[in-house]
Amino acid sequence: MTIQRTLSGIALSAALALPAVASDYLSTTTRFTDDNADAATRVLFVPENTTIAVEGWSDAQNKQVARAAEIEAFDGSAAQLTTLVAPDGTKANHLLLAGVGNPADLSRFKAENLGASIAAALKPELDDVVFDTRLIKNPGIAAEISAQVAHGIDLRNYRFDRYQSEAEARPQTNYHFVTASADIAEKHYEDYRAIAEGVFVARDITALPGSDGYPEAIVKLAQKAMQGLDIDVTVVTPEQVNEMGMGLLESVSAGSQHGSYLLAAHYKGSDDAPIALVGKGNTFDTGGYNLKTSSSSILRMQTDKAGAGAVIGAVMALAKQQAPVNVVAIAPLSHNLISGTATLPGDVVKAGDGTLVEIANTDAEGRLILGDGNWYANDKFKPRAIANIATLTGSKVGALGTGYAAMFASEDDLRQAIIEAGKVTDEKVWELPLDGYPGIIDSPLADIRNIGSPGTQAGAAFLKHFAGDTPWIHIDMAADAMVSSPTGIHPAGPTGFGVRLLTEWVHQLNK
Repeated sequence: MTIQRTLSGIALSAALALPAVASDYLSTTTRFTDDNADAATRVLFVPENTTIAVEGWSDAQNKQVARAAEIEAFDGSAAQLTTLVAPDGTKANHLLLAGVGNPADLSRFKAENLGASIAAALKPELDDVVFDTRLIKNPGIAAEISAQVAHGIDLRNYRFDRYQSEAEARPQTNYHFVTASADIAEKHYEDYRAIAEGVFVARDITALPGSDGYPEAIVKLAQKAMQGLDIDVTVVTPEQVNEMGMGLLESVSAGSQHGSYLLAAHYKGSDDAPIALVGKGNTFDTGGYNLKTSSSSILRMQTDKAGAGAVIGAVMALAKQQAPVNVVAIAPLSHNLISGTATLPGDVVKAGDGTLVEIANTDAEGRLILGDGNWYANDKFKPRAIANIATLTGSKVGALGTGYAAMFASEDDLRQAIIEAGKVTDEKVWELPLDGYPGIIDSPLADIRNIGSPGTQAGAAFLKHFAGDTPWIHIDMAADAMVSSPTGIHPAGPTGFGVRLLTEWVHQLNK
């Protein structure tokens, strides 16, 4: 039995004026079969304390492999990877030994990272690679590990090469997983593939430069990405933002030729009250008149729309999985530039819910657009919970670096679900306190102001104000949206942080 799927991509809209036609995300093929196969490169999954033997190879050939593994100190520990020359007389040239430790204890993200390591080790010009899982005695566990490894390979193989006139060739390899329960592996992989495509869209959104990835362009990219899915998309134009009184969102784009938009993508897979995912989509952030003066900081400011990418990608993933959940992604989209019409420090702006806000710092703009995003979520969807996600504060980076995202939550069930989701996906969160900071965003001029100290808590307090009485959680993912060099499941560039976390969080809540 052989089951085959090709991971498809989504061409970017011509309206983005990219210098080349975007191709599919991946040019690889992944298939699962219970029949053995031959290829020049074979990957053998080896549990710890297991005799290494490839079915179909002679005793002498397997003894040669076992001896080479001993010399290389390979013992099957989880995530251990050793490359050997395949024995004479076999149809393989190279044999990769991939340790899975105790397969029953191998976590999802360790299996995914193992897949990423394998993808990095394989030559991109390889035509076929066979992955042999038959040393894992439990067929169900072998199937799950196969799907997770394949997912890690897919995530690592992504490239954002739209702006390279001579982009490096992407892998076009056929990945052939030999596993006794091919149908189970395929089912798991279908769900992971849905997540991967959501991650890829989030990475694309994050990576687009500021002059090409302005609010309307992100709307068009998202609309194209969601075509054919059971998602109801609403686009609020700049004129409608004004008419609806979302002054905070409107104010951030006041200095740009590109007005603010809001995109709502609703997947209704159940009749429950929806969960609202509200992600920051500041498509480029100069800081406004509180100008960012660090060249290294401002250079990365296209990543300020990573929160919007995360919520769009998560809803896409859930829709592709046909998950039995009701969830809406809300992406307020702005373009924070400087001109004679830009918002000034000290201006007072009226939010969608009527709150008068002193703009004490124009570089604290993400909470402004999310504030109106939270109001829109409550007003239009009456959600049972609101989750904010944003590259929000430099203070978060000072407190937690990139090892954890900061998290604030108003309810225990939301808190526990996001902690568990972080453990499953390795997009870890660490809760910071919000109690004990009375008056942190009080303003002498207006109802509230958009800054306070400490900064991460002030941003969270601001967002919580606009969530109202709705159960609420906030994830500050500052500095987690981009990596400068390949790391685990991430190639160099945007990570798509939050897609996997939020998708798993929604599943956890649905339990």
